[in-house]
Amino acid sequence: MNQEKYVVILGTFDSKGEEHLFLRDRIRARGLGTLTINIGTKAQPSFSPDFDLFAKMQEAGRGRTVPRDEAIKGVVAHAISLVHKLHLKGKIAGIVSAGGGTGTHMGTSVMRVLPMGIPKVMVSTVAAKNMKEIVGTKDITMMHSVIDLLGVNSISGMVLDRAAGAVSGMVRDQWNPGDRKKRIALTFFGFITRGAELVKQALNDMGYEVVAFHANGTGGMAMEELAAEGYFDGILDLATHELADELKGGYCSGIGPSRLMPHPGVRIPRLVVPGGLDCAVLEFTRETIPPEYRDRKIFFYDFRSAIRLDEIETVFLANQLAQKLNGSPSTSRVIIPLLGWSEADSKEGPLFDPALTRTFIQTLKQKLNPEIQIIEENFHINDPSFAETVARTMDEMISKLKAQSSKLKGSLPFGL
Repeated sequence: MNQEKYVVILGTFDSKGEEHLFLRDRIRARGLGTLTINIGTKAQPSFSPDFDLFAKMQEAGRGRTVPRDEAIKGVVAHAISLVHKLHLKGKIAGIVSAGGGTGTHMGTSVMRVLPMGIPKVMVSTVAAKNMKEIVGTKDITMMHSVIDLLGVNSISGMVLDRAAGAVSGMVRDQWNPGDRKKRIALTFFGFITRGAELVKQALNDMGYEVVAFHANGTGGMAMEELAAEGYFDGILDLATHELADELKGGYCSGIGPSRLMPHPGVRIPRLVVPGGLDCAVLEFTRETIPPEYRDRKIFFYDFRSAIRLDEIETVFLANQLAQKLNGSPSTSRVIIPLLGWSEADSKEGPLFDPALTRTFIQTLKQKLNPEIQIIEENFHINDPSFAETVARTMDEMISKLKAQSSKLKGSLPFGL
């Protein structure tokens, strides 16, 4: 590893100084350089760090007593700015932290400023809890400390040493993926798995690399973030099911406002399929059907079940999808399989309702910018023929955008 890059040890060195000093020494023992950043808010750190944000906070406050929540918010903001600047200078090879509930919140809040690919390890006493908000869309490795962190003993030392080994090993990653192929982001979920497999194979045969995202709320948002960072040459939104679950508070909800929206400064073709927009997936079984859904068509899956959306919900989603895609008409296209949008939405399936499908299509056509092409195919979403059509359309969109970009570049003065 380039010795001008360092593993950042970030933490509350007032309450967890011994643990972070141990992490620093164990990483150095593995031959890596380190930078220590103190984000403690209660007292002076127990050792002298490379960056003491507590001292900066004290200077800014000039002796004023700051409420704890405001102090935490302020020091995290300073840490995010510092880590971002260090990253832009190429100084960060990886980052590691250890803490309880507050320390986990603070450490991961700072880690999330770093892009995918930079190792991020969080040793946490609360890692067994729901980490959806803590990890978010980032590649943060959560390591459960199992015991509480109150100094270094024979057990916590073993956990922390392995954390040091984990981040050190990640930093020394030597894998080379080979020649860079054009990448396509593909969203899917369980009800259209067969269709996703077929589309992936068709695109692979065309020479593309396909990167799949589970459209489970977090997955769709992670895809959008990476697309905004320029990772992909095309987006194939085979599963827009997250919109339905967001509407009904379902299993795959949790998307943000940027889902299916254009990315400022990035022109990327997006091919959209209403995969899973026939239903919302909720957590109930045959024995626990909520009263308001007993008259709905239901697909019993496992501990989750899917309800067919009604006409009002269907119209709402068609309007919502149109509104989002209208933000980038020149790079968007829609392709609709007329014979069903999930394994449950088929002639033999429990959610099949052609009338609602027609309602969706009619509404979408009324609201969508005329510049956005709508392609209707007489296939089911999981049919091999539909996969071939989708792959060819995606390829065509990428080629078209590339030709437009080349033409624009050639028309600029001096080829700029």
